[in-house]
Amino acid sequence: MDLHAELKAALEAVAEPGRVAPMQAYMRGQFVFLGVAAPQRRLAAKALLAGLREVGADVLLEHAQRLWQQPEREYQHVALDMLALHRRQLGAEHLPALLGLARQRAWWDSVDGVAGIVGAVLQAERQRGGDGHAHMDAALRHEDFWLRRIAMLHQLGWRADTDAGWLFGAALALAHEDEFFIRKAIGWALRDYARHSPTEVLAFAAEHRQRLSPLSYREALKHQRP
Repeated sequence: MDLHAELKAALEAVAEPGRVAPMQAYMRGQFVFLGVAAPQRRLAAKALLAGLREVGADVLLEHAQRLWQQPEREYQHVALDMLALHRRQLGAEHLPALLGLARQRAWWDSVDGVAGIVGAVLQAERQRGGDGHAHMDAALRHEDFWLRRIAMLHQLGWRADTDAGWLFGAALALAHEDEFFIRKAIGWALRDYARHSPTEVLAFAAEHRQRLSPLSYREALKHQRP
């Protein structure tokens, strides 16, 4: 059996038909599901994905692309689990492929999963002395709002590595947009950085309150007192 046949067998063995309808409803009927909850999915695929530690990035991305073409949504989540597990095998040169995945069958769950992987790749590059966020400049201006969301979110969890100037500039560059997922991303990114530098985020939000949407402003200061 090849990897994909083994993954299929492993997931189908733990699928619960009773979960299908609620999972599809949660995703607004956009995707079909096997009915595998996230903990069971990760456990079922863990050993199979761990076996890929010796393969190269191109092979990982080929597996991810193949998984992405499967109709059931769990397979896209397995692809994200795989890429996150082996993120150290990926570099900035693989960003186009990662962003290409994000644009296929795009919704917040897969897009945010890709954002986390992109962020891990670029944070590692920044720690090596590279410019860990400049690769996101084009994404920030992209016509596809999902890529703009990835750009806005790619520094999540960076804490002291965060380029605050880039973060604040991105928030202002996107602040005029009406798209819910962009407004939410702005607030989420600012709130995340506030865990490291609350005073800086509070000052930024106060200065630009009229430019930020109410949703972005509220999310940014969710755990602070303005």
